[in-house]
Formats: sequence, C-alpha cells, structure tokens
Amino acid sequence: MANLLDPILDASILFSFDVTGYRRHARDFRPADLEVDLAGRTCLVTGANAGLGRVAALELAKRGADVVLGCRNAERGREAVESIQKESGHSGVRMEIVDLSDLDSVRALAARLPERRVDVLIHNAGLLPDEREITADGLELCFATHVAGPFLLTRLLERRLAASSDPRVVFVSSGGMYNQRLSLRDLEWSERPYDGVEAYAQTKRMQVVLAELFAERLRATGIAVNSMHPGWADTGGVKRSLPRFYRVMQPLLRTPEQGADTIVWLAASPAAAGETGRFWMDRAPRTTHLLPGTVETDAVRRGLWERCEECSGLTEEEAA
Repeated sequence: MANLLDPILDASILFSFDVTGYRRHARDFRPADLEVDLAGRTCLVTGANAGLGRVAALELAKRGADVVLGCRNAERGREAVESIQKESGHSGVRMEIVDLSDLDSVRALAARLPERRVDVLIHNAGLLPDEREITADGLELCFATHVAGPFLLTRLLERRLAASSDPRVVFVSSGGMYNQRLSLRDLEWSERPYDGVEAYAQTKRMQVVLAELFAERLRATGIAVNSMHPGWADTGGVKRSLPRFYRVMQPLLRTPEQGADTIVWLAASPAAAGETGRFWMDRAPRTTHLLPGTVETDAVRRGLWERCEECSGLTEEEAA
C-alpha cells in the first residue's frame, strides 16, 4: 500500500521534497551502496564550508577520499577543514579559495590545483541574492555563480577528469527549477524588476540543462555528468534567504545529511557508475519537467551552451 501511494505523494511536491518524502524514498536505499573505499580518489567540492557542501565533503572524507574544499571565505574554509579532518579521521582534506562568480578566480583555481587527476567535481556553491548585482565580468550574480563559473571550471578540468578511471561531475540544483522554463532573455535583469527567487530558480533550471549538455559532449571520454536536487533541507542558506518559508516549514525540512545523501551517492557509489545526463533525487532518476509549459526547445538549449562559451571567454588552448 505504501508503494502504491508513492506516485500520489510525490506528485504533491510537499510530501516528496520534505522529510516525509525522504523517509519514504529511503525505504528503497541499499546501505551497501555507500559502503565504499574512496582512498586514492580526489574530490573537489565547491561551497564546501557549510550546509550540503560541508556534509558531502565530510562523507567523502569518511570514506577515504582526498577532498578539496572550494571556499570563498578563508577563515570559514579553514574551520571546515579542521572540523572535517577531526570528524572523519582523515588528514587528506584541504581548502582552496575560489569565488565561482568571478571567472578570474575560477581560472586561478584551475591553474593552482596540483592534481593531475580529479575524480569527482561537485558544483554545490550557491546563493540567492536580495538585490540585482552585476559581477566584474558583467554577469548577473546568480548566473555567474550557478552557471558561468561551473561551466568554466568543468571545461578547465576536463582533461584532469578524463584521466580518472571513474570520473564524475555533479550539479547540485534545486526543486525550485520546476517552476521555470529555460530562457536566455535578459540574463542580466536589466529590463525587468529583479526577483532573486526567480533568478535562483532560472539558473537552477540552467544547471540541469547544462548537465545534460555536458553529458552528451563528454560521453566518449567516460566523464559522467548528472544533476540532482536535495529536497527541502534545513541549512543556513535556506534560513537566511527564505526566512518565511523556513519558519513555516522547519518541522518538515530534511536534515543536511538527508539533503546531501544523493550528492554523495552520485559521487561515490558503484551503483551510480555509468549513469550520466540524468536528474536525481533520493537516489532515483526524476523527470526534469512537471509542467508541459517548462519544456525548452533544442535551439534554446544550444543557445545556453553558446552563451556560456561566450561569457566564459574560453581560449582555444583552454578549450582543447
């Protein structure tokens, strides 16, 4: 009976994205999926000093992976490194400073990384601005952080990812993207009143499409690229950015560990090996469209890739 009700409860959104949804979905989890030894694997996690990124970094370190925390704030990054090393009992955790909204910072990170091989790249860094902000590169802040920066970092690390025997890229999107259709109109928000929630959701839709496009492009290299959404998790980012939602929904929010579970599963589990170009929640592939009006055209999908290439300023040498 419980399994028969799952499609109905999942369609409600509320009882799928909340903690009750996680508990239902977790009935089908196999504990052995994450009983893995990641020794010798290098994982780069952006936005890793707090929230879902920190939990993902900790869980990977617990399994023996060498983890690089990509952080904007050095002090908070150092604190995260120390606490993750202590909790995991693994010394192979370090921090690298990077601001995904600053393309020069992204390039500097890629040039600075000593690793010749990166096994896992997790795009977790995110924000939800109250006001319109244009970066030094001329990009709206949400687009720069969620789309342009991750696009450039992935392109810059392609060869190092391809050097892995099991390379994986994970985009941490959001269920909020379900309300949005991919649109390239007015990406700088110069022609309309700024709405941070909408800007966030639009760029989270772009991440899902970008993951699919990367998966198609990189299939021959063996690099698996997936996106996921964590459901509604109790994180500091949600509390700060959506205070009313947080107050009302707090009793039903997932823990950060529950929200990060699928990030870790996609990054580490043998059960996820070979999966690419899909959108996941709670260790299962999910539809990318709940409403027919959100389905984008192939031309718009190509336009997103072209726009990312254009704004990233990739040189021929970098793109090789």
